Amino acid sequence: MKPKKSYGQHFLRVESISEKIADSLLSNVKEVAEIGPGQGMLTKYLLEKDYKLIAIEADKDMVGYLANHYPRLKVVSEDFLKVKLEEYFNNEFAVIGNFPYNISSQIVFKIIEYKEQIPEMVGMFQKEMAERIVAPPGSKTYGVISVLTQAYYEGEYLFTVNREAFNPPPKVTSAVIRLTRKKNLDLGCDEKLFRRIVKTSFQQRRKMLRNTLKPFTQNKELLQDEFFQQRPERLSVVDFVRIANLLE
Repeated sequence: MKPKKSYGQHFLRVESISEKIADSLLSNVKEVAEIGPGQGMLTKYLLEKDYKLIAIEADKDMVGYLANHYPRLKVVSEDFLKVKLEEYFNNEFAVIGNFPYNISSQIVFKIIEYKEQIPEMVGMFQKEMAERIVAPPGSKTYGVISVLTQAYYEGEYLFTVNREAFNPPPKVTSAVIRLTRKKNLDLGCDEKLFRRIVKTSFQQRRKMLRNTLKPFTQNKELLQDEFFQQRPERLSVVDFVRIANLLE
């Protein structure tokens, strides 16, 4: 008996896409967290691999379905955003999933929070969000999540998934991306200040930084530095690190 579909859920129904997503994990980790497995379309391909797989699923109907169809799968019946991952993973682990689009950006920020333990992520997002995460400086979609993710991870857009691949078809196109952790996680600046500067800069992305970052310093001469004469979307992670050091 199949579980009732929850409001807003769209299940991937194309086997080849599920297999392709599962094959997109490249790191040598032995442990993997799958977020939002639903009816196990991706899960079954992950179980074929030599992983210690833990599925994290908030929908109680889906948890029951997974228990019946994949009895050897360990399922954590919780909201991923509330799970203390260190309680389930002692070592490094990868994250994979067809992410719920309404919380996909929060999932990325939680992955960044656990960057010491998560060397790789492969995830399906709404196409616009996927593009935003991996967008380069100068792009119209480059923003807070681009900078904060790319501070610690290299992002790669893997492939697009059309609406017809889901049941029922969503109103949006989807895309799969991969994040691979950088070798050096030390930004070389005060990371809390770095995050505040990035978020503040993009709150008024049409304004030059000399205007938006005034609250960070009383030194008007410092704000004449070339970096402060630009809009935030023109600056790389390295540029924002330099600004953080200038304003510290």
